[in-house]
Amino acid sequence: MDLVPVYEDEAGQAQEGTIAVDPRTLQSMGVRTAKAEVRELGRTIRAVGKVTFDERRLTVVTTKISGWVERLYVKAGGDPVRRGQNLISLYSPELVTTQEEYLLALRHLKSLEKSGLPEYQEAARRLLTATRQRLRYWDIPESQITALERTGEVKKTLTLVSPVSGIVVKRQVTQGMMVQAGMPLLEVADLSTVWVEADIYEYELPWVKVGQHAHMTLTYLPGETFHGTVQYIYPYLKEATRTARVRLSVPNPGLKLKPEMFAQVEIVSPVREPAVVVPAEAVLDTGDKQHVFVALGGGRFEPRPVKVGLRGS
Repeated sequence: MDLVPVYEDEAGQAQEGTIAVDPRTLQSMGVRTAKAEVRELGRTIRAVGKVTFDERRLTVVTTKISGWVERLYVKAGGDPVRRGQNLISLYSPELVTTQEEYLLALRHLKSLEKSGLPEYQEAARRLLTATRQRLRYWDIPESQITALERTGEVKKTLTLVSPVSGIVVKRQVTQGMMVQAGMPLLEVADLSTVWVEADIYEYELPWVKVGQHAHMTLTYLPGETFHGTVQYIYPYLKEATRTARVRLSVPNPGLKLKPEMFAQVEIVSPVREPAVVVPAEAVLDTGDKQHVFVALGGGRFEPRPVKVGLRGS
């Protein structure tokens, strides 16, 4: 049964007067008594949670240069990708032109090395540096720029690689499509860790803190328990349900937890300091005051004013 801690009123005295009830009436009413105890309080919060993406592990693949998708290595959403894996090859006339400008600037600088005209050499060097920096701003790999210098061969396409390992959750381009700079092309999610969001009632908030341990089960994996921690408590309530949202961070080995799944969540609260506790149903709450009734024996009861603390279990 639920337990609540109680405290003596400010005066530290019991309320005068007793109530007498015939023992046979007590028996017919099913009146029960229980001992007030000094014990530690704890609570387990139970709620329904929903698995979702860890937003900090979502990555959008985009391009800083306009062009056409010449080859798409990812054929469908849901495909797994590795860090550094080729995703998209883009053909960009602007990229081709800039590479040609870079080679011209490189040849011009080399032709001036023995000219004895330092001011012209410096101007050619600045032009080469500016063109090289433009290629870097487009995320052209340093290895590709070095290969361009060595071979003098202009690359027709720019290959975009995956910045992370994960699953492609959105594919917004098709092969042959024209794309603009800044346009999102793919969205990759790292599912090695997921979020589980659960709603708890506002009266349960005092028992939930960031960093607490939580575990959960799923109906499609009977007998298996997943463990996580409370990562964040949202600073607002849902008006309709008067509940607060709690976010859990849960490791996801084997990718068994899939976004949009529902789970039964249990958040284990820390143990509170020892307090005097009584069964919750023993407290008579009038709204302004709370009372318990002390059994004196022989069907006699004495009301005592108390102050109620947190509800535990």
